[in-house]
Amino acid sequence: MVSPSPESARFFIALLPPQPVQDAITAIKQDIGRRFGSRAALKSPPHITLQPPFEWSLDRLGELQHHLHGFARQQRPIPVVLEGFSAFPPRVIYVDVRQTAAVMAIQPALIAHLETHCGLREGYREPGSNRRAPWPFTPHVTVGFRDLTPAAFHQAWVEFEHRPFSAVFEVPTITLLRHDGQVWQIFSELPLGTPND
Repeated sequence: MVSPSPESARFFIALLPPQPVQDAITAIKQDIGRRFGSRAALKSPPHITLQPPFEWSLDRLGELQHHLHGFARQQRPIPVVLEGFSAFPPRVIYVDVRQTAAVMAIQPALIAHLETHCGLREGYREPGSNRRAPWPFTPHVTVGFRDLTPAAFHQAWVEFEHRPFSAVFEVPTITLLRHDGQVWQIFSELPLGTPND
């Protein structure tokens, strides 16, 4: 009898703002959903993606968690500045994340750690690198996603291009999110800078 292949799930890794900032951004997502027909961004909590979605065997979940915890312990909490809106025309509108040294350093460090320790090769392309990956890292918090039609994008962008939004906070954890078949849920939060036991 052939045993079934190990079950897997989709995951991604992100920095999540504190709850009051999440609530403010979720209200913007809901407004865009109502007025411009883009609801896909509501399928995950507001976040800055560090590692894009990947398939991972549930049999190896302990290994993934172990290596993520090891990585997180070596980091420090990340200061984040959100300022205004930007876009990936003609479909995506997002809250802009200032490209500070801390934000820009943790992402390639995480990608390298996952590749070295977990064999995970799905990630953002580093500028000037020949590594195969889907796109360069541009930290952002999506509010209007790929289901925003080009026409609706242009209508919304007229409003959001100069709309103010700002928040400054520190992120104390990296978050592993898992897709439940409908939406992305927080699976685990790994404290940054936790001392060794």
